[in-house]
Amino acid sequence: MTLWIVLSIIAVVLSPLVWLRPSRSQSGRMAMRMEARRMGLAMQLIPQEWPHWLPTEPPSPCAQYHRPRTARDPDVWVYWQMAPGAWVNQWREPCADARLQAQFETLPADVYKVEAGRQLIALYWAEKGETQVLERIAGVLKALA
Repeated sequence: MTLWIVLSIIAVVLSPLVWLRPSRSQSGRMAMRMEARRMGLAMQLIPQEWPHWLPTEPPSPCAQYHRPRTARDPDVWVYWQMAPGAWVNQWREPCADARLQAQFETLPADVYKVEAGRQLIALYWAEKGETQVLERIAGVLKALA
C-alpha cells in the first residue's frame, strides 16, 4: 500500500513536466526555423496590421522570414496574396512586373505577403509544409534580394 502512495505522489509531482513538452506542430515549426537559419534566412514573429480587404485574416503575430538586400539602390514594394497565385499591391492592382510574378508563382498558397524594403526582403508565411517549401521560399528571397 505504501508503494502505491509513493508512486501516486511521484506521478502527481512529475505530471506538470508533460505540459512543458512541445507539441508535434511546435516541434515541426522549430525544426523548420532551424533549417531556415542553416539556409541563411532569419526568422522572427512580427505583429501585423493586415489590410481589411484580404479575404481571410492572417495571424498576428506572423512568422517573417527575411534576408538582407544586396542592391545599391533597391526598389521598394509590397504585395499581398489575395488568392493562390493572385498577387496585388496596396491599391489591389495585380502585379505587373513579370520578374516578380515569375518568382511569386513558385511560392505556396499560405504565403500572405512579400515586401522589399531598402535593407531587407521579407516574406510572411504560415509555416506549413515540408523542407522543399522552405527551399523554394529561400530561393525566391535570394533571387529577389
